[in-house]
Amino acid sequence: MSHAQTPHVRRSHPDTAPAQTAEGDTPGVYTPGTPGNGDRIDVGLQRILKRETRSSRAGMAALAAALVIAACLYALLESALRAIGQPPWLIDPQTAAERLTALPGGISPLLLGALGGVVAMVGLMFFLNAVLPGRKSRHLLEDPRAGVVVDDEVIASALARAARTAANVTQEQVMVVVSQRLVVVNVRPTSGVPLHEERILAAVEDELQRMAPSPMPSVRVNVAASGVIGA
Repeated sequence: MSHAQTPHVRRSHPDTAPAQTAEGDTPGVYTPGTPGNGDRIDVGLQRILKRETRSSRAGMAALAAALVIAACLYALLESALRAIGQPPWLIDPQTAAERLTALPGGISPLLLGALGGVVAMVGLMFFLNAVLPGRKSRHLLEDPRAGVVVDDEVIASALARAARTAANVTQEQVMVVVSQRLVVVNVRPTSGVPLHEERILAAVEDELQRMAPSPMPSVRVNVAASGVIGA
């Protein structure tokens, strides 16, 4: 949930520090007559912006690797105990293989269904994390000179100020939640003072259009049924 916070804006610039060459050109900066340099800048900037707006999968990858390593170490331990003639730590590998091949016999259908559901959920979680683009709570703003990445809390703060001004209410009576595709403005009116929902919606949409975040979210205004006592 994003609401009024200290503004935090990131500006991503491609690493194009000017350096004069023998011919007097400045590499890394697009100039007429040097085709291809602008394309390299765009590609580098897009890569930076993608890294700033997409969440890393390092955590899930590390978790999957840890599970595989733990399973391999356990199998190695049980195999070593069987090879030296010691009793198994948890279950003998041959016994485990025989029980797996005998499924679904020897186990209740309820327990088998529960185990299958857990395995399916874990597998689906890893699969969706691998194929779906993970996103951070950030939006891109248009800028002709640089890539601007803004936290959703900053956008929520600006939109809350616009909604508060249009509704003529205090800061505590407005809460804005910003996601990738939707902005939800929750307003609690002052008792006895009617609110014009259309005016609040227009003010928030106008502020959003001036900011021009990408992707552009839609706006929804919720006015609470109960009001607060004015000062």
